[in-house]
Amino acid sequence: MDERLRAVCDLMMPQAREMAGLHEYDGRVQDLSPSGIRAALSRLEEAGRSAGPLDDAHDEAHLAVFEQSVRVQYGDLELHRRDPYPHLSNLELACYDREYASRKERAAARRKHLAQWPEAIEASLESLDRVSAPVAEALLGTAYGLAVGLDAQQGRVEEEALRAHARLVARLEAAAQDGDPDPRLGGAALAALMGAQEGLRVDLGALADEAARERDRLTELLTGACAAYDPNRTVDELIPVLLADHPDADEVIAEAARLTDEVIDFTRDHGLAPYVDGECLVGPAPPSRRWSMAMMAWAAPAEKGSVPSWYHVTPPEPEWPRAEQEEWLTVFSRTSLPSITVHEVAPGHFAHGRALRRTRGPVRRVLHSLAFAEGWAHYVEEVCFEEGFRGRDPRFAIGVALEALVRVTRLTCAIGLHTGAMDLEEAARLFVRDAHLARTSALAEARRGTFDAGYGRYTWGKLEIMRLRERARRRWGREFSLPRFHRALLSLGSPPLGLLADALDLPAFR
Repeated sequence: MDERLRAVCDLMMPQAREMAGLHEYDGRVQDLSPSGIRAALSRLEEAGRSAGPLDDAHDEAHLAVFEQSVRVQYGDLELHRRDPYPHLSNLELACYDREYASRKERAAARRKHLAQWPEAIEASLESLDRVSAPVAEALLGTAYGLAVGLDAQQGRVEEEALRAHARLVARLEAAAQDGDPDPRLGGAALAALMGAQEGLRVDLGALADEAARERDRLTELLTGACAAYDPNRTVDELIPVLLADHPDADEVIAEAARLTDEVIDFTRDHGLAPYVDGECLVGPAPPSRRWSMAMMAWAAPAEKGSVPSWYHVTPPEPEWPRAEQEEWLTVFSRTSLPSITVHEVAPGHFAHGRALRRTRGPVRRVLHSLAFAEGWAHYVEEVCFEEGFRGRDPRFAIGVALEALVRVTRLTCAIGLHTGAMDLEEAARLFVRDAHLARTSALAEARRGTFDAGYGRYTWGKLEIMRLRERARRRWGREFSLPRFHRALLSLGSPPLGLLADALDLPAFR
């Protein structure tokens, strides 16, 4: 890799390993101690001085955005001191479960990684001195999950890893009990973080206003679709009935597999993504990620050969209380699961991953804007509705609207929570009122906003893509088509939102 690209990847090892497929990082941990961060930032600056600009103007701008992003994250804002999530990602072992190499190679890398847990955790404990109580509480479940499947009786490596893990958990438990009750980044810090990640100047007030308008539009879509499905019930009366119509726990994976074939066929038939080849398997998430109901683990761009992707769909555990199982299963309702599968599989993340494997140059393959990746997968949910997917069944439109209302409420709450305009309880009430979530799910969504300050990225990315699509319609006129627009956009990889307009200046893709 280019020296500058290497320096950026060294500051985001978990993402480079799993999302980009740079398996030279297998068995390695990032030094997230204060001195380790200072050294990595110093190497970033040295690489910038010694290596010249890239030949391609877009790739140069793309790389420069990521360089600035890690400067702001680790240098200006020192988020490694207040956010445990990068530290937990640094320890994650589930990345070795997917079949990108032989079982023997992956087992060796996993063991090497696990052996470095004590060192990595000591570095984390040096840094994590500003963790607020709400953030610690929100991430305790993730921290506990890292150790699922480990057994101190299996030898010294696992015994020492578990002992170190217990120290990290104890730190988070103490922070949850006695930490600062205020999780706010502050408006200026949130705007700086979001702007640096996407190469844009962010006006939080304007973005909040745009979110409110989008919420109103989606509420109108939901109301109309519900009336088309059942004109005799209100939205609030109908939604619980629809969500209760779901497969049983032992049928969820089979239902998701059927939907996977359906959305891939629809995407191919309508030309909504340039590539939908490769193998997409469907099954439950690895044990440490069972908190995720549905997620895509794609064949990463830097991986060679015919590596399968996994659409992880995780049913509830049979030992859970019946009420908890039922609430979990509502996510897989016949109203929700089709739009979720569009998002995760096609034309969403799976199809995006196939395009990333074909895009030109390491910068586009390796450095992924999360706002674009999630914005794309969210945008295509509505594209499929517009293009007539399950057009005779209003439940698909209802599912699209419900998913979108959760995402736009995230954007509103991220801004509210971190500027001090709302507290956790107010955020939870918004998820109940505007996104029609049950109280438990609403509170979980609000808590996520305390540590994932950018979780409004889904709606933000979608809105930027939709805005660019209208520009493309005007510029290309009769030459505009969705296949052309999508091919041009995905040829940029997963670009920062500030660079999307470069897609309009590419040669005509048909």
